[in-house]
Amino acid sequence: MPVEIAAGVAGAPVALPTDIPMSTPPATPPPSASTPPQHGNFLSNFLSSNPYFTAGFGLMGLGVGLAAARQILVRGSNMLYRQLLVDLEIPSKDKSYAWFLEWMARESVAVSSLTKSESAKGLKNRFLALRNLYSSSHHLSVQTTYKQHDNGSVSANFSLVPGPGKHILRYRGTYIQVNRERSGRLMDLTSGTPFETITLTTLYRDRGVFRTLLQEANSMALKMQEGKTVMYVSWGPEWRPFGQPRRKRSLQSVILDRGVSERICVDVKDFLHSGKWYADRGIPYRRGYLLYGPPGSGKSSFIQALAGDLDYNICILNLSEQNLTDDRLNHLMNHIPERSILLLEDIDAAFNKREQSDESGYKLSGVTFSGLLNALDGVTSSEERIIFMTTNHPEKLDPALIRPGRVDVRELIDNASEYQIRNMFLRFYEGADGLSEKFVTKVIELGVPVSTAQLQGLFVYNKNAPEKALEMVSYLKSP
Repeated sequence: MPVEIAAGVAGAPVALPTDIPMSTPPATPPPSASTPPQHGNFLSNFLSSNPYFTAGFGLMGLGVGLAAARQILVRGSNMLYRQLLVDLEIPSKDKSYAWFLEWMARESVAVSSLTKSESAKGLKNRFLALRNLYSSSHHLSVQTTYKQHDNGSVSANFSLVPGPGKHILRYRGTYIQVNRERSGRLMDLTSGTPFETITLTTLYRDRGVFRTLLQEANSMALKMQEGKTVMYVSWGPEWRPFGQPRRKRSLQSVILDRGVSERICVDVKDFLHSGKWYADRGIPYRRGYLLYGPPGSGKSSFIQALAGDLDYNICILNLSEQNLTDDRLNHLMNHIPERSILLLEDIDAAFNKREQSDESGYKLSGVTFSGLLNALDGVTSSEERIIFMTTNHPEKLDPALIRPGRVDVRELIDNASEYQIRNMFLRFYEGADGLSEKFVTKVIELGVPVSTAQLQGLFVYNKNAPEKALEMVSYLKSP
């Protein structure tokens, strides 16, 4: 059936066919109780439409990416560090630590001592040398060395070395980073100084420069001690050099009585060449000497001259030290530096205040008498050792201390004999043979014992004046 629809043109009705299908919207089923609500779509729509949540997730992703990139960068840099660089650690307890510091001080002295007569050119050379040596050192430490002359005056020298921190050192065309670290917690209780560590860093391909540098520092240290005798003293549980090395004293400068010096020297040198003989017979390889006599007779001077003749150093041990114990004494005597003579001066003085202890036996200072005997000749005593003891009163020494095995050679170093007086006079005044006999006669006529220290004092006072020394013989009566 046609449907008439009113048209807007001239009011004429329009007829539409009835066979055109008309679309109808689908029927929406009623919600059922068994169908769950769509919460997931709601949450996703809510998060996507919320700018705060979107920005948070973006920042979190950026942080994770940066953290991963940082880890990759750190691990990559560590791998490159291990592949391209090499470190050398020098702790303060190692001997090369002092050598390296001394080498740096000597290098700075050598640089700063360039001639100043070149005016501007010399200043420029000095600046360039300092820049090449410490190209980035802005934190320096001072190292002072001094020398006391015979007249008592002291000359000091100041050297600047890199202080704690990081510095760049240029050595033979190679750049080396010097990192000097000082521990704020660890400290050497014996000296009160904090522990230090020096770390040298350079390219792996230039690692051979470390050995060259340390060898140069060692050679410099040995050159400083060449022709000299190093004195060691006990410092806590170890031996340390005391003061500057002494110039070696010749045996001819210490005039003992006829044959005394020769006997001791022959015995010591024979002992040093008899190590295999001792080992084959199962005898402990050690030798003890006791020099006794009045004060000023030259006991300690002879030991110093003997050490210089043997190219040995001297370790001085004070038994009267309050902090010295049996364990520390045994440790020190078993760790004597190589090529060293152990010297126990005035050993009788250590027994002046000896007292009885119920548990430890006789005690001297912090060391027991039995502890000293065991350190000298016990199960734990060291091998290949030379010990010299000196005393002014041998009658005060315990027989157990000077028995064979602990003291093998005893020599009296007495006051000046006629032989010593004559030879000492001729040593100070060469060619004065006629005056020497008169001098000997006048000294003997005094009728009092005269020590070699008194004679030396008289000769030093009258340098190059043998006649005045002859006139002042009477002054030898007073000690």
